[in-house]
Amino acid sequence: MIARFIGGVGAALLVAASSTVFGQDFPTKPIRMLTGGVGGGADIAARIIAGAMTQSLSNSTIVENRGSGYGPGLALMRGSPDGYTVMYTTGIFWIMPLIEKGAPYDALGDFSPVTMALTYPNVLLVHPSLPVKTVKDLIELAKAKPGALNYGSTATGGSAHIAGEMLKSMAGIDIVRVNYNGGGPALTDLLGGRIQIYFATSLSADSYLKSGKLKALGVTSEKPFVLLPNLPTLAATGLPGYQVDSVTGIFAPQKTPAAIVDKLNRAIVGVLHNPALREKFQATGADTVGDTPQEFSAALKAEVARLSKLVKDANITAD
Repeated sequence: MIARFIGGVGAALLVAASSTVFGQDFPTKPIRMLTGGVGGGADIAARIIAGAMTQSLSNSTIVENRGSGYGPGLALMRGSPDGYTVMYTTGIFWIMPLIEKGAPYDALGDFSPVTMALTYPNVLLVHPSLPVKTVKDLIELAKAKPGALNYGSTATGGSAHIAGEMLKSMAGIDIVRVNYNGGGPALTDLLGGRIQIYFATSLSADSYLKSGKLKALGVTSEKPFVLLPNLPTLAATGLPGYQVDSVTGIFAPQKTPAAIVDKLNRAIVGVLHNPALREKFQATGADTVGDTPQEFSAALKAEVARLSKLVKDANITAD
């Protein structure tokens, strides 16, 4: 009888506590949003989203920078699964474990996806002297001159690198990777003719296209990009099925209750679907997404499977 009474009280207290934690009271304190280094693209985007979340949830969302590489993910793993610690990250978060042996986490198994946030399409740029007008032309030229064309790449596993390797793999061509410390030096060498191909962000490509200094053959996204509506996709102009986007997303620690993940998702998706914020991100070359945790999880699994095959087939390893 006593045991039953204590159990009943415990159950009642648990229900009451759950109501407080999972109900309308969340959040009752500031939310920490972990991200990469200060001043980087992820940091800037995280601060825009965090500012809007602060207004949406009537509670502060504070950005904390945790450096590059595995830093933000490891910090998130140490966070309590209560909704008060989240992470805004780029695709490097789930790509690097595919490339490096002994990665400290499993991007698919050790975290709770909240929502896909942004996608950044790249633009396939070539030097104007290259005698090509379409992606099909470029593929034919590369096949006629194996090893003669160079493509610029930045960080291993970054969008420019993955885009170039995906082009090589799907088209069956031999083009040579030339590595750079950043997009600026790669564009400088493209302008100078030292490389012939570079996958640039849409924002960095825009001024060169308007001036005619560089030539664009297509965008890497599945659909044409709103800022470059007249530029076709690579998939539509010679390489069916090609798609490489720079993707960012928001995660919570593993075992964060589904009710809390859903509350975070609704708040963040509402922010991302706000027309003013969407226009702000489009001006930086990004499309806002804002999907469900289940949709984001499914998209991640499909992307990791696709990139795992590319990494294996192209023998991509950490520099």
